[in-house]
Amino acid sequence: MAIWWIYPIIASFLLSLLLSDVGRSFGRRLGFLDRPAKPRKQHKGGISTLGGVAVFIAFSIVVLAVLLMTDHFTLGEISHNHFIGFLIGGFVLIVGGLVDDRYDLAPKYSILFPVAAALLAAGFGIGVSKITNPLGGFFEISELLSFIVTFLWLLGVMYTTKLLDGLDGLAGGVSAIGMLIVASLALSVAFYQPDVALLALIGCAALVGFLVWNTHPASLFLGEGGSTLVGYMLAVMAVIAGSKIATTLLVVAIPLFDIIFVVWDRKMAGHSVTKGDRRHLHQRLRDSGWSIQKVVWFYYIVALAFGLTTLIFESWQKLVALVVLFAITFIVIRAVSIKKV
Repeated sequence: MAIWWIYPIIASFLLSLLLSDVGRSFGRRLGFLDRPAKPRKQHKGGISTLGGVAVFIAFSIVVLAVLLMTDHFTLGEISHNHFIGFLIGGFVLIVGGLVDDRYDLAPKYSILFPVAAALLAAGFGIGVSKITNPLGGFFEISELLSFIVTFLWLLGVMYTTKLLDGLDGLAGGVSAIGMLIVASLALSVAFYQPDVALLALIGCAALVGFLVWNTHPASLFLGEGGSTLVGYMLAVMAVIAGSKIATTLLVVAIPLFDIIFVVWDRKMAGHSVTKGDRRHLHQRLRDSGWSIQKVVWFYYIVALAFGLTTLIFESWQKLVALVVLFAITFIVIRAVSIKKV
């Protein structure tokens, strides 16, 4: 890790911290507020939803500055095209999120922006070129299959963080932990990808700056665009880090498996799978008496603990860890009560 890295990392944190503070007041002035009008929302009063905008602007400014002032980001396998697709896709998510926050779009319309972002990233060459064989080695995949896998991966992680964004500091904190794990893996002797590591640390710093205002009791939210943006950033970094999908899966496994169980529960109950309710694990834990801080720290600890295992686990061990997390999620969901919806 080069000494000069401290400057873009600190710049990302401070810019995000400042812009997030600005976003708190501008959200109120411009009417971008999250009002607790739905049963699954527990905050009181209108809270600005411009947190994602602040994170994106801070991250983009620092990344572009590093690109213009150094060749650090393009010495490895990441190209200028990758950054163009990455940042344009993020911009699409933020613009779409602002429209959604203002007009409360139906799911069939709001999904268009994450789909467009995923298509842009994949279209500009960000893609999974190989899949790790748990028994050793890799499977090379075709360009078409790579495009499809990348698209589904990006969309899946975006919706995981979107649906995770139900408690103060939850989606942003888990995503920051994921980026920290990606950076740690990229700095390890086995992989050593300093370009990926710096990119992930800049993203992590931007999220930490936002979390200062998003920690309970939050005075700023990510917004619809921001909730997908953090998942998009994490998912893209996992891909450009050399298909570190298993690593990222271990960080977001519980919320991802939670989505699967919630969709199944809603179908079995005859409810719409897109209609919001309090079936998600973090909401069940709250309804069973856990404090917001306790729920958030539970997610943080699990994400960090299983994320760190990727630094020492072999591929087949990561698969076992995913199975363990699947079982933990199922047991915890069945153990806590559910509010009637």
